[in-house]
Amino acid sequence: MVPLLASLTLGLAPFVPEPHIVEKIRRIASQPSGLSLTDWFDFVMHGWPWVWLIWRLLARLRPRR
Repeated sequence: MVPLLASLTLGLAPFVPEPHIVEKIRRIASQPSGLSLTDWFDFVMHGWPWVWLIWRLLARLRPRR
């Protein structure tokens, strides 16, 4: 529950005009060499909730021994 909440709030904030993580992904895809260190740090900070959510989902889907 916490990874989902973090992804939907911290991972997407600010929401207007588009989610911040979407903007960073577009900038990285178009011209990664033009990004500053601050942009990369911002991408990591907005992306970690999504990595955490995916990790938790995969851990739940993995069969137990």
